[in-house]
Amino acid sequence: MITVGSIFLPDTPNSILARGNTEKAREMLKKIRGTDNVDEEFQDLIDATHAAMRVDGQWSTILKPEYRPHLAICFLVPFFQQFTGINVIMFYAPVLFKTLGFGDDASLMSAVITGLVNVFATFISILAVDRLGRRALFLEGGIQMIVSQVLVAVMIAKAFGSAGVGVMSKADSLLVLILICFYVAAFAWSWGPLGWLVPSEICPLEIRSAGQAINVAVNMAFTFIIGQFFLTMLCHMKFGLFLFFACWVVVMTLFIYFFLPETKNVPIEEMNNVWRKHWFWGQYIPDDAVIGTASSTKIKDMEA
Repeated sequence: MITVGSIFLPDTPNSILARGNTEKAREMLKKIRGTDNVDEEFQDLIDATHAAMRVDGQWSTILKPEYRPHLAICFLVPFFQQFTGINVIMFYAPVLFKTLGFGDDASLMSAVITGLVNVFATFISILAVDRLGRRALFLEGGIQMIVSQVLVAVMIAKAFGSAGVGVMSKADSLLVLILICFYVAAFAWSWGPLGWLVPSEICPLEIRSAGQAINVAVNMAFTFIIGQFFLTMLCHMKFGLFLFFACWVVVMTLFIYFFLPETKNVPIEEMNNVWRKHWFWGQYIPDDAVIGTASSTKIKDMEA
C-alpha cells in the first residue's frame, strides 16, 4: 500500500525548488492551494529555499539556540508518543486480555477490535485536524487517555489486587475492553497521527532533514525500549502500569498546553512568527529572523 501510494504522492513545492525547477514548483503550489494567487507565498518559499542553501551542516545548525524550539519538539513529541503506552496495547493485546481472564479466542478477537478502533478513529483526525487544530486534538485525546487508563487501573486493582491474583467477571472484562477501546480511539485521533505531523511541519528547510531524523530515531528507539520492558513491568507493577502511563500522559498534556503553539494554517516558512510570539520559545528567536509576507497576512487574519 505504501509503495502504490508513493506513485500518487506529489513532490512538495519546496522539494521542486531545491532541485532548481521554479516554474514546476509554482504550478505545484497553485495545485495544492487551489488558486492562481500564490505569488506572495511562492516568494516566501523562494526566500526560504535560498536561506537553506546558505546553511552548512544541518546537525550543527539544529543545535543552535534559535532552533531550540524545533529540537525540543522533534525530540519530546516522539518520546511522549511512546510513553502514552499505546504500543503496550497494540503489541501485547492478546497477552493482556488473556491475563485479564479472556479465553484464547476472546483475547485474539479483543485485539482485533482494538486494532479496528485504531484504524477508524484515525480518520476522525484526518477530518478534524485542519478544522479543530492540533492543540485541541492533543489536549482532548490526552484527557480521554488519562481517564481511560485510570479507570482500567481501578478495574484491574479491584479484580486482582496488588498480589495479581483473582478473577474478573465477564461484565467487568467487557467494561475493561470498552475502556481500552476508548483509550485507543483517543490516541488514534491525537498522539498517533499528530506525533508525526507536528514535528514535520515546524522545521524550516535548513534543518528539516535533521529534525525528521531525530523524530524517527527517537520514536523507534523508545518503541524498542517499551516493547522490551513491558512484560516485566506488567508482572511487577500490575495495575500500577496503567497509572504509570497515565502519569506520563498528564505530563505530556501539560507540555502541549504550555509549550506547543498552534500550527494550523501556518506554512513552515512562517513558523518563526509563531515561535517569536510564544511566551517561552520567543526568547530563543532572534529579531532578525525572516518574516514571510504571505504568512504575516495569514497570521493577522487568524488573529482577527
